[in-house]
Amino acid sequence: MTDAPWCVLVLDDEPLILLDLEFAVEDAGCVPLTALELGEALEIVERGHLAAAILDVSLGQGQTCEPVARALAAMGVPYVLHTGDLDRMDEAVRRLGGVLVPKPTPASVVVARALEAVPPISQQRTA
Repeated sequence: MTDAPWCVLVLDDEPLILLDLEFAVEDAGCVPLTALELGEALEIVERGHLAAAILDVSLGQGQTCEPVARALAAMGVPYVLHTGDLDRMDEAVRRLGGVLVPKPTPASVVVARALEAVPPISQQRTA
């Protein structure tokens, strides 16, 4: 059994939103692993050991969080889709099944929603 804090991926292309979410993750007693770009987020996912994730849906330049969400889903890692553009969100992203949290929502609420789906420590596998 481990006493290590949970690691939470935070992906957002807006630096101020990313920083706000990073502080909220820390306030929740978790370790934030932040990414401003899709490639950075995929590298974090590949390293594993994530308890949950907060994903901005639209990442600019026509990119979405879809590759990260699919990788997390395959690993069984819960995530929230944090977006200010629910109406124009790509249908493929809608089908990913993550919890939708609209922007603006207070960072502490976004983090709480992301951590809701994390199984209690007693149900997690030991390393």
